[in-house]
Amino acid sequence: MSLQIGLVGLPNVGKTTLFNALTGARAPVAPYPFTTLDRNVGMATVPDERLEKIAALVNPEEIVPTTIEFVDIAGLVKGASQGEGLGNQFLGYIRDVDAVCMVVRCFSAPDIPHVTPELNPKDDIEVVELELALADLATVARRLEKLRRQAKGGKGEYEEELYLLERLDKALSQGEQLRKLPLSAEEKEIIRPLNLLTSKPRLYVANVDEGALPSGSELAKAVKESADGEVIVICAELEAELLEWPQEEAQAYREELGLEEPGLNRLIEASYRLLDLVTFFTTTGGREVRAWTVPQGTPAVEAAGKIHSDMKKGFIRAEIISYEDLVKAGAFARAREMGLLRLEGRDYQIREGDIVHIRFHL
Repeated sequence: MSLQIGLVGLPNVGKTTLFNALTGARAPVAPYPFTTLDRNVGMATVPDERLEKIAALVNPEEIVPTTIEFVDIAGLVKGASQGEGLGNQFLGYIRDVDAVCMVVRCFSAPDIPHVTPELNPKDDIEVVELELALADLATVARRLEKLRRQAKGGKGEYEEELYLLERLDKALSQGEQLRKLPLSAEEKEIIRPLNLLTSKPRLYVANVDEGALPSGSELAKAVKESADGEVIVICAELEAELLEWPQEEAQAYREELGLEEPGLNRLIEASYRLLDLVTFFTTTGGREVRAWTVPQGTPAVEAAGKIHSDMKKGFIRAEIISYEDLVKAGAFARAREMGLLRLEGRDYQIREGDIVHIRFHL
């Protein structure tokens, strides 16, 4: 299953434009609130120049990059948790995502109305954060009510969860974000089935005018001062437009603006950092070179299971070479002669850039 990122924000902040730029989709965009009447789901390819270099050495029939799935929902407004607007109806669609990306409007466009008379990123962030906290509060309250009924029978098995949920209920009532609470690994596991939105890692996109690139504007600076996570400065409208340009022309124009790479690449890279992910590669008998994404510290046997369940069940050994060593050798055969390939057991932790061949039996 692909990594999933949920896009949230107020109406008319450019979420769907960013979604289209990331995924190449053509979801409707219009200069009025609630153009998004249902969720948009799309896949974004994770750019990785190492794939092409590995492919040049093995000449495969197919090159398969890893992907990120983005979920775009209707804009949230003040009072969404009480049914205002449309965004609250779709919060359930992002409860299963791995991280939340909040898009904040930092562009001026008189023909695209904002929900408030003036742009104020600090206030906009607070509105969205509060609505997410209130949505979580309702989830926790429902679970608490059920547990209290069950606990009336005198069963002590609910005591630990009751205490934890009462603590969360208090924090959320004060507008706190649960990801900031010092929770133990055991406590995180207890609340994991609730998929609480404020417990998810957070990224921010300051969606700026083209003229504010590359460093951003005063509005983008306000986002950085108010956010509690990494902020990526992007002009979503420009990124969507450049998708239609020839690749060389698009890159030349980015360089004119002082951009080393597409803003979308920076967003994807930030997502990997946020979730502490690594990429490894497989080559399949010269037929395919493929990239895979796993959390840092994933054992080789679990990485094998991501490739195919049979590989996990029948795991024997993993043959590993680093990307750097393969490039240095210039070929797998030469790398083997140089002793650069090594055998690792099931508990070996996959590292960034590993090229992995799983030995297994059926």
